[in-house]
Amino acid sequence: YAHECSGRENLRAAKKEFNKTEDDLKSLQSVGQIIGEVLRPLDNERLIVKASSGPRYVVGCRSKVDKEKLTSGTRVVLDMTTLTIMRALPREVDPVVYNMLHEDPGNVSYSAVGGLSDQIRELRESIELPLMNPELFLRVGIKPPKVIIASCLPLF
Repeated sequence: YAHECSGRENLRAAKKEFNKTEDDLKSLQSVGQIIGEVLRPLDNERLIVKASSGPRYVVGCRSKVDKEKLTSGTRVVLDMTTLTIMRALPREVDPVVYNMLHEDPGNVSYSAVGGLSDQIRELRESIELPLMNPELFLRVGIKPPKVIIASCLPLF
């Protein structure tokens, strides 16, 4: 009986190893896929897609893909050989940027921010003044700034 059990265990282990090897072989034989972005639909069947490598293609779409989701800006997976859209991908967003999008700043006025009067003055001079009074900068002979870089120490 013990000999029969070890034989079954060996057979199970061999089948498991065979299936793993078969999966590895399939993944090695499969062709990769390209990431692209839908620029615009041409008609019900064709879309213009920009591949991640740069070129633009007129492509078709796999029948199982929901064509309603394929709007301008949608990231998609393209088959390497046929350039057919295989599926839509979720929007790629940096997690830090995503958290900033959903951050609630509340209703805070400058007067509620204590101990930062110098920083508030610098921000007002850098942001508000060029927008509200660009002629002040031109009168002095400099271009009003278009960009500022704000940085601070981490809060935690």
